[in-house]
Amino acid sequence: MGTTKRLAVAQVANSVGDGAFYVSSALYFTRVVGLSATQVGLALTLAWAVGAVVGVPLGHLADRFGPRRLAVGLAVVTAGALAAFLVVRSFPAFLLAAGVYTCGQSGLQAARHALLAGLVGPERRTKVRAFLQSVVNAGLAVGAGLGGLALHLATEAAYLVVFAVDAVGFLVAAAVLRGLPEVVTAVSGPRRLGVLRDRPYAVVALLNAVLLLYMPMLSLVVPLWIVERTDAPSWIVGLLFVLNTGAVVLGQVRMARGVTDLGTAVRSVRRGGVLLLASCGVFALSAGADTWPAVVVLVVAAAVQVVGEMAHGAGSWEIGFGLAPADRQGQYQGFYGTGTAVARTVGPLLLTTLVLGGGVVGWLVLGALFLTAALAMGPAVRRARRSVPAVV
Repeated sequence: MGTTKRLAVAQVANSVGDGAFYVSSALYFTRVVGLSATQVGLALTLAWAVGAVVGVPLGHLADRFGPRRLAVGLAVVTAGALAAFLVVRSFPAFLLAAGVYTCGQSGLQAARHALLAGLVGPERRTKVRAFLQSVVNAGLAVGAGLGGLALHLATEAAYLVVFAVDAVGFLVAAAVLRGLPEVVTAVSGPRRLGVLRDRPYAVVALLNAVLLLYMPMLSLVVPLWIVERTDAPSWIVGLLFVLNTGAVVLGQVRMARGVTDLGTAVRSVRRGGVLLLASCGVFALSAGADTWPAVVVLVVAAAVQVVGEMAHGAGSWEIGFGLAPADRQGQYQGFYGTGTAVARTVGPLLLTTLVLGGGVVGWLVLGALFLTAALAMGPAVRRARRSVPAVV
């Protein structure tokens, strides 16, 4: 089995279980474990905040001891955290297990990206990363179906099967990743968390985190907007999820074909920002529409959003890889990957306040935020490129 296929199989093993977990976990923790929604939200916010912090040191360990070795270990750790969810029945235990889970996920993401950077040539990294993203979305879609079945059955046993499937998926991923060769990096200069002193790269990572706010926008804000501010039926939420997932599965690789260097990556991110702004404007129009016109507007908005998401993703991956020194991909990918954790931690409160509190104006402000970050990416990348001439 080749490198790309092994990486893809590992991603599928994870994403199917994760899809089921994401759909059903909140109700499991509230209905079965007995935690309040506030406790669940607080624990996950704190856990993802910790995950964001440990991503860089875990990425540094990947550089020092090898990304394959660390990826295998962290996949096992994440499986253990998921197994712990089967038996937790108190808030402190849940908080601890959630912290281990998010740390494992954050470090695993950094190690996987460092492994990809070490095993795949620079000219193919973004293409392979796009393929893996389409695979992830396909797995998430299948997993969401399993999670939906667990919600329909609404029994403790059904929920526990979901957690067990996710845990087994990470063990399978560990076994698959173990078959890849280790990446050996040549030391060039100081290695100890040098990314924390790389301010130009930090600016790029921050702008990327702002653009990643489309994640809680689609998963949290849009469903709440549909229910609270439109006349559209609630089932449209599921339709928009299917649309987003299917579009990424079918279109992400095609979208990434034109991204071959930092210049084309910046243009792709800029295009993504424009489309995200446009999608926010269209979402805002749904507030004053009747039932079926609102459905049409929401579908159009989601279609524009997912194209913007794919354009941003293709450019973002090339930038994250291209600006990182070859011997420090682990810590740089760990730092760049904190954008996901930051978006998940800060995004829900920020976006619900902005959009649900501000209505149409809030949507336009959010769109302007996307566009500003996308336009600022070009100057930020040029500055980072000059500061690290060895990587270009």
